[in-house]
Amino acid sequence: MSLVLAAYRLVTALVGPFARLWLSARAKRGKEDPARIGERLGRYTQPRPAGALLWLHAASVGESGVALALIEAMAEREPSLSFLLSTGTRTSADLAARRAPARTTHVYAPLDRVDAVRRFFQYWRPDAGAFIESELWPNLVLAAQARKIPLALVNARMSPSTLRRWRRWRAAGRRLMQAFTIVSAADARTAEALSALRATPVTRRANLKLAAPAPYIDADARARLAAEINGRPLWIAASTHPGEDEIALAAHALLRHQYPDALLILVPRHPERGEAIARLAGGAPRRATGDAVGGHAIYVADTLGELGLLYDLTPVALVAGSLLPHLKGHNPIEPAKLGAAILTGPHVESFSDLFDALFETGGAFRVVDANAIADAVALLWRDGASRERQLGAARAVAAQGADAFEQTLTELASLTAQRATRAPVHAPA
Repeated sequence: MSLVLAAYRLVTALVGPFARLWLSARAKRGKEDPARIGERLGRYTQPRPAGALLWLHAASVGESGVALALIEAMAEREPSLSFLLSTGTRTSADLAARRAPARTTHVYAPLDRVDAVRRFFQYWRPDAGAFIESELWPNLVLAAQARKIPLALVNARMSPSTLRRWRRWRAAGRRLMQAFTIVSAADARTAEALSALRATPVTRRANLKLAAPAPYIDADARARLAAEINGRPLWIAASTHPGEDEIALAAHALLRHQYPDALLILVPRHPERGEAIARLAGGAPRRATGDAVGGHAIYVADTLGELGLLYDLTPVALVAGSLLPHLKGHNPIEPAKLGAAILTGPHVESFSDLFDALFETGGAFRVVDANAIADAVALLWRDGASRERQLGAARAVAAQGADAFEQTLTELASLTAQRATRAPVHAPA
């Protein structure tokens, strides 16, 4: 145990008694499900499935989409295998509720305290586990290793700041990496850094998000919204954060000088911001309250699970979370797969590998302010050939990843096979 990990374990133990108060405060802000706070403390009501159980841990919506795609594929190949998906956010729980196939149980991940983690493993007793991307909770990882649970870290993708931290805490990083039987990375930066920590080469593969299916689209809801829009010039600002709404609104005001009937659909990253955004937009209608688009210039789509529908409707999408320096970008693959030409701000650190490929091939435009956004949207509206070239380049990037997905499935199957001879596990009374 490194000094950093020992200190981490001590600190998490000391703050442990305040965990329920903290969770309750988050629940009041809509960040936790009040009915399921017990899961964050390692207390569960769902029954453990009989037989072999593969556990996948994902941080939020993007990682959960990858995990669910892997579960769906493995469920077809391994009829006797059940799945446990642990995530950390309400939006990822909503995604799991909509998409999780049969034989899949979703739970909120336990807080990374020794007691909560211990209860998690005592209850679920997974036969193998896979962490998706980068959320490595030390107590969770080390407890799994102590129980001899084979672990994989797949699609590892860490920001430069996270990798610098692991380089500073090299002994802690090496200790955590030793817990994983299989490690694969989604970009060269992460592969190089993890190879140094493990002292063995880490395989770099295409990002598994490239292989994830396009988001679900409710055909009836799409048709109704398309009828309301009625052919007006349309663009969306997707997954906006505070400070970006103002930029999008300023860009739309500029566009309206050229296109008086233009419509902007604002999609906040966190739907609970819908009311505030509607006020900011001068009382714009909100989808969450059932308002119609009507003749309004702005429409606030503050619902969950409809971003695919909106990408499918719009010819141009600004992938937000990228316009301000403290933001790090959002996944551009969903609009690429659904035919929306992609605009993004300059701050895309979290998805730099995907955006680098898009920029290199002309599959995305970089915009820095309201003027640049308005100019790019207007260009893509009026120049169909330019838009089609951009869409073709983006689709080519999005088509990558199938081989990486298949290789990952094979590795996860081998991981579960390592414990296949273990005696059957029965659910606790």
